[in-house]
Amino acid sequence: MTKEVLAEIAAILKEIHTSIERAVPPVPADVDLSQADAFVWHADPVPHLQAVARVNRVDLSLLKAVDRNRDMILENTKRFAAGLPANNALLWGARGMGKSSLVKACHAAVNKGMEGNQGTLKLIEIAREDIDSLPLLMNILRAHKERCILFCDDLSFDPGETAYKSLKAVLDGGIEGRPDNVLFYATSNRRHLMPRDMIENERSTSINPSEAVQEKVSLSDRFGLWIGFHNCTQNDYLAMVEGYVAEYGIDIEPDKLRASALEWATTRGSRSGRVAWQYIQDLAGEKGIVIK
Repeated sequence: MTKEVLAEIAAILKEIHTSIERAVPPVPADVDLSQADAFVWHADPVPHLQAVARVNRVDLSLLKAVDRNRDMILENTKRFAAGLPANNALLWGARGMGKSSLVKACHAAVNKGMEGNQGTLKLIEIAREDIDSLPLLMNILRAHKERCILFCDDLSFDPGETAYKSLKAVLDGGIEGRPDNVLFYATSNRRHLMPRDMIENERSTSINPSEAVQEKVSLSDRFGLWIGFHNCTQNDYLAMVEGYVAEYGIDIEPDKLRASALEWATTRGSRSGRVAWQYIQDLAGEKGIVIK
């Protein structure tokens, strides 16, 4: 054969190999869940769980103005960790009010309080873009004894997306059902995880509008706990700031703290836990204090 023919054959074989790789997904790498308390799920290119050595979170005691929400999610997490029935949870509402911080803080608090079993409750973060791979992740975790909370931050779906159907089947449906050792927590600014215009569009274009809307909002119904977060008051905001100041030993006069914290919130145009934390970051930097 000539070099040209061999080169052409090689090119064809390469295309065939590439097509096979696309058609047959790689086998997920096995994971040792005992190596960490928290993991991040990566769906591509090879599905795997990456251990997180140090989780970015704050102590549960520092989360102010969300006492009722804290008690609900903490109790639900404790029950799940103890092997008792528990619900999937959707934390929805105002931005910056500690939804994701609460999930991470409750996970740490429950693990810390499990005498003789520290670290047995795992927190696994999955990106919104990887929701389609949830069934694969569920099958991996089904083979493990550890109890796992799957956590998706800022979950929502835009017009044209269909990944929510996969999530519906995984949360409450399918022939296998959700593994007993897996619970799903999600945070979102949207109560039904979808923009109102997406739902209204279904209502206006469908043959049976009510059925179309029901099909869309039924996703949020898969969550047994709906925990709403709302904008905080000025007193709540100041309580958050004062809590951080006490925790990190920042020396500042109360009147000056109040005035500067309120000025910070005014320049940001909002009051929330996130704004309070950003103010503390600025104040600590000004005072030369390192926050860990």
